[in-house]
Amino acid sequence: VQLQASGGGLVQPGDSLRLSCAAASGYASSYNTVAWFRQAPGREREFVAAIRWSGGNIVYADSVKGRFTISRDSAKNTVYLQMNTLKPEDTATYYCAGGRPILSSMRTIRSYGYWGQGTLVTVSS
Repeated sequence: VQLQASGGGLVQPGDSLRLSCAAASGYASSYNTVAWFRQAPGREREFVAAIRWSGGNIVYADSVKGRFTISRDSAKNTVYLQMNTLKPEDTATYYCAGGRPILSSMRTIRSYGYWGQGTLVTVSS
């Protein structure tokens, strides 16, 4: 089971960027939730957003609420993270992950056992 993240790059403060996380076929038997986490240099990996494949539950970290939007295209087996009004503090390597967490654990890194490689987002003027 694989997750492939893409879409990172160098942008200026205030710009937008959309990340994609493509899941391998047959995902339904392995995980029902996809999340985005990020890790800045010297810092721990932190939760950003998560969504059920069904679209029934969506959760965000307070630091990105109102600026980032997570969505999914089930036909393409892809989860997106639309990031608007980017700030320098959003600079990090972004990872997507798959798991089967209960609602109260959707923000917990230990809930996710399937990880893709990261994609680097740099916000700088």
